[in-house]
Amino acid sequence: MTYFTADLHFWHEKIIIHTHRPFHSVEEMNRVLQQKWNDRISPEDDVYILGDFTMKGARIAAECLQSLRGKKHLVRGNHDHFADSAEFQQSLFVSIQDYAEITCCNTKFVLCHYPITEWNGFYKGAVMLHGHQHNSKFYNIENRRKGILQYDVGVDANDMAPISADEIIQFFHAKG
Repeated sequence: MTYFTADLHFWHEKIIIHTHRPFHSVEEMNRVLQQKWNDRISPEDDVYILGDFTMKGARIAAECLQSLRGKKHLVRGNHDHFADSAEFQQSLFVSIQDYAEITCCNTKFVLCHYPITEWNGFYKGAVMLHGHQHNSKFYNIENRRKGILQYDVGVDANDMAPISADEIIQFFHAKG
């Protein structure tokens, strides 16, 4: 199965305040993010991280990645400088890129950390997935209401957990 997530910000103390996350400490946030990830993801699943995994450097990034299940792909965000560090073991990711297009469940997904106003396949049913904005779930609901196939896969909009391609497709087919 294929999953997506963004904006985990492991070990970033200030993100709790900036985004009003429901945690009392960075340790609690890290524990919950790891548990919710591993509760959903199997070792065989592909997980696309659409940026901002951590801003705490190569060693912390490696430790966090090794604690998470699945085959991980990184679509770089503005805080993923660890991925270019000589100390970082890039083989912890299956792929590292700035932008990607994949087809899953007969649906084309355009992947970028930043939201794009109009994307490849915009008029042909392609779904634009992004992070960066730390939206609530209401952002995605409003896009669905407007008929815009754009979805924030960030943890702040998805109960602090990765979301599957199937769930995103079902979300856009639901009424409401």
